[in-house]
Amino acid sequence: MKSIVILISGRGSNMQALLEARLPCRIAAVISNRADAKGLNIARARGIATAVVEHRDYADRNSFDAALADTIDTYQPDFVALAGFMRILTPDFVARYHGKLVNIHPSLLPAYSGLNTHARALHDGVKIHGCTVHFVTPDLDHGPIIIQAAVPVLYHDTEQSLAARVLHEEHRIYPQAVRWLCKGQIELSEDGRVIFQNRKQASFTMFSPGLE
Repeated sequence: MKSIVILISGRGSNMQALLEARLPCRIAAVISNRADAKGLNIARARGIATAVVEHRDYADRNSFDAALADTIDTYQPDFVALAGFMRILTPDFVARYHGKLVNIHPSLLPAYSGLNTHARALHDGVKIHGCTVHFVTPDLDHGPIIIQAAVPVLYHDTEQSLAARVLHEEHRIYPQAVRWLCKGQIELSEDGRVIFQNRKQASFTMFSPGLE
């Protein structure tokens, strides 16, 4: 059975979605860069090993990432899942876990990489927004895409209401992506594309607003 380590920085709602999804893999550990991350308590309550590598204890990103990698490697995971892990990782760290490191991002990448995605989408007046699971590369939020979910942006949306609608879909697609990984149903090709094994894609179109 494959195993994964989950990295968090806060409440861990996507981590919790992974824990509740009955995935065909073992959750080896949950690691945070903050000792006060609420998600750690959720993991402990489920009997999952936890660890803290506090980023403020290190002089720079390279030394923090080296310590984080050493901690991850003690659990010998097949995959590492970033679930609200709010640190930019160095190229050396990303290369160490090439093809094994995945992330969930609250936008339809490559649009709106970085922070404040929902506010930016509302400001630009886009009609469709969403979330993306992707492999992590040194180029922030621009790695090969595994799965996306799209939601309509409604005329009365606030940043909070849009964020809640997107988060609901995050909790659906992240477990799906990890399930595919653990079952060996996707792989990362040498040219940086995600290859699906025996998987058909839907061909319907989404309109927002709808056509008359």
